[in-house]
Amino acid sequence: VQLQASGGGLVQAGGSLRLSCAASGRTFSANAMGWFRQAPGKEREFVAAIEWSSGREYYADFAIGRFTSSRDNAKNTVYLQMDSLKPEDTAVYFCAAKRGSSWPPIRTYEYEYWGQGTLVTVSS
Repeated sequence: VQLQASGGGLVQAGGSLRLSCAASGRTFSANAMGWFRQAPGKEREFVAAIEWSSGREYYADFAIGRFTSSRDNAKNTVYLQMDSLKPEDTAVYFCAAKRGSSWPPIRTYEYEYWGQGTLVTVSS
């Protein structure tokens, strides 16, 4: 499975961005997709996850009400719509794919495949 994340950029506080993650390869082996982020000097943290088959979603507390994950099964692509962005949302955002069925999949070790990351910068 290969993952290509895109959509990052510079946005002012209060603005929005939509990240995309296109999956290719043996996508049938992926059960769910996750989004993580890593700010400078910090550990990678869970943001959101979505299950391919059911569309079931799960969010970190800081993402609830601001971020929305969706998927397009026909395009093998997942999205992360981020609204009301804050400077503390500045980070490199990664998408990841997991084969297992554990839920909610909030741990990095649950994911076998990772994209390269896309930088989101929110200015105050």
